[in-house]
Amino acid sequence: MESGKQLTFTLAVAVFTAVLGSLQYGYSLGVINAPQKVIEKHYGRSLGVWSERAAVLSGNSTEEEEEKFEAGQHPSVVMYWSLSVAIFSIGGVLSSFLVGFVGDLRGRVKGMLMVNVLAVVAGLLMGFCKMWKPHIMVISGRAVMGFYCGLTSGLVPMYVGEIAPKAYRGALGTLHQLAIVIGILISQVIGLDFILGNDNMWPLLLGLSGAPAILQSLLLPLCPESPRYLYILMGKEQEARKSLLRLKGSYDPTPDLEEMKREKDEADKEPRFSILSLIRSSVYRQQLLVGLMMHISQQFSGINAIFYYSTDIFARAGVSQPVYATIGVGAINVVFTLLSVALVDKAGRRTLILAGLGGMCCCGIAMTVGLKYQSEFAWMSYISMSAIFLFVSFFEIGPGPIPWFIVAELFSQGPRPAAIALAGCCNWTSNFIIGMTFPYIQAWLGGYVFILFAVLLFGFTVFTFLRVPETKGKTFEEIAAVFHKGRKKLAQSPKDCTELEQLKASTDA
Repeated sequence: MESGKQLTFTLAVAVFTAVLGSLQYGYSLGVINAPQKVIEKHYGRSLGVWSERAAVLSGNSTEEEEEKFEAGQHPSVVMYWSLSVAIFSIGGVLSSFLVGFVGDLRGRVKGMLMVNVLAVVAGLLMGFCKMWKPHIMVISGRAVMGFYCGLTSGLVPMYVGEIAPKAYRGALGTLHQLAIVIGILISQVIGLDFILGNDNMWPLLLGLSGAPAILQSLLLPLCPESPRYLYILMGKEQEARKSLLRLKGSYDPTPDLEEMKREKDEADKEPRFSILSLIRSSVYRQQLLVGLMMHISQQFSGINAIFYYSTDIFARAGVSQPVYATIGVGAINVVFTLLSVALVDKAGRRTLILAGLGGMCCCGIAMTVGLKYQSEFAWMSYISMSAIFLFVSFFEIGPGPIPWFIVAELFSQGPRPAAIALAGCCNWTSNFIIGMTFPYIQAWLGGYVFILFAVLLFGFTVFTFLRVPETKGKTFEEIAAVFHKGRKKLAQSPKDCTELEQLKASTDA
């Protein structure tokens, strides 16, 4: 094995520690769903709904009115429950803009350490929610946790992408998504009624979402800072050399330092990139378009619709305990993300994304056919169930994990924090849009909802085929040069030509 490319113990510890934040993100995504009815009941008590129910039942109440209160369908309960779910994404949207600032303020490691305070506070708010008004405490905790997850979903891929050896950058970058799906699966399992998803233990279930932050805080001081941050942003060559040696073992770090020096020299020639300046820059426009489209395709692929709709499909297919089938979907998530970890540095990013999007498109069509005819033909329900499992499998092969780290590969050190912040905001905003609009789309289209996603997936597949380059095994300079070649043909204005000449100085070195 070539010197400097081996996976060292320090590198393994650093990556494991970083992705604990991703695990926490995944846990927070999935934990709110299983105990919904239990939480709604406590919201009702806190809001005085049950006193209102008693008053109604003392008169001539109807069975429908009684069921309305029993099922947590009181307007106030519905409103606060919806806010408990949606506030998480809103927090993520707001904080995603701060990823670059936090990452550059004191470094990637100290940035992750600082934001862990938010996770612990959020966990305490939710864990002790019975001590005051549960609906206020849970909503506050979810808002703070969303703010934390918006930061960590950018800081983790940034740090891992910068410390990973080129040969393993894809596999290590995929671990962010692997940790997310493991977190979702853990929350689904321990959220079962007989474990923590019950009337007595649900505050602990929600409060545990802050636990990984405590372990991560203990391990982060053992992790080396990103060498690229130390050299390119701070100008600390010796510290960067020491960090490289800790991460990669005994090898000659000179080639890595020379690459960073070229990148630093280029970065010193231009002003620091803000989000606004990155949007305005024509030099990085193609990279930005590709990066944002990757995140849009991840959320608008329909994967969240699967998680919303899977329990209903399994119930209609005659599964007696559809919640366990949904947990099975979570397990498939983990298995095929592991497969992506193994394949991403062999098959390549572009290949896996194309295979994933194309396969999901076909599965969307199969699900539509199955849902349409399963009432007439019992065996069609198996088509629907199989399509769900395959849909999730194709998602985790490429469209799920790759967008998180490909943005860090597409950009050099200067614009990278701003690009990751924009991509994160795009991801969180798309997530929020899907979460808010899917119930209405489902009511409008019914079983045909997956045709809509199949059309979108076909468009994303075509875009990927035409515009997304392969980044496997390439340095950051080589990836920039790929976009430069395509951009050179399009440059028309003097401004474009000037920017291209500036870029050429770094990429042709």
